[in-house]
Amino acid sequence: MRTLMVLGLATCLLVTPRTARPDAPAGGDAAPPPIFSAYRTLTWNKIVPELGSASPEIAILHVDPKTQATQLMIRTPRPIHVRKHWHTANETHTILRGTAILACDGTRATLGPGSFNYMPAKMVHEAWLPADSLTFITVDAAWDINWVDGPPTARDVGHSPPSSRR
Repeated sequence: MRTLMVLGLATCLLVTPRTARPDAPAGGDAAPPPIFSAYRTLTWNKIVPELGSASPEIAILHVDPKTQATQLMIRTPRPIHVRKHWHTANETHTILRGTAILACDGTRATLGPGSFNYMPAKMVHEAWLPADSLTFITVDAAWDINWVDGPPTARDVGHSPPSSRR
């Protein structure tokens, strides 16, 4: 009996035509195409243009057209203190290059390549990023940045975290 069921399933799989993706939307809506992006082809924009060549840069990788969920990367040409800020949506950080220090709610963590962090929506946080760092970020809605005391200034470039702070 068990052999017959397996043979019957195998026969069904062999003769059932596969003309559409199993997760394709009903009603004929076309699924979005896949995206393949090489690092060298990404478009980078300065986050704080007033800092000139010292400004961290952002590359938006994908924005979901329905939810506005966003995947992006941020790179830093110089070490910088990213002042206290918050985002409307939940945010994750995955450190790809460099060692970042993130702080919020009295907690500070040092995160190296491959490390992950989750920040709930509207949680005030700050970071110290080294030169040549690269961070992959996801947000579950549109990405925004809301500065608590204004964006980084020239005084924040090259700034290391206070060692006495925990």
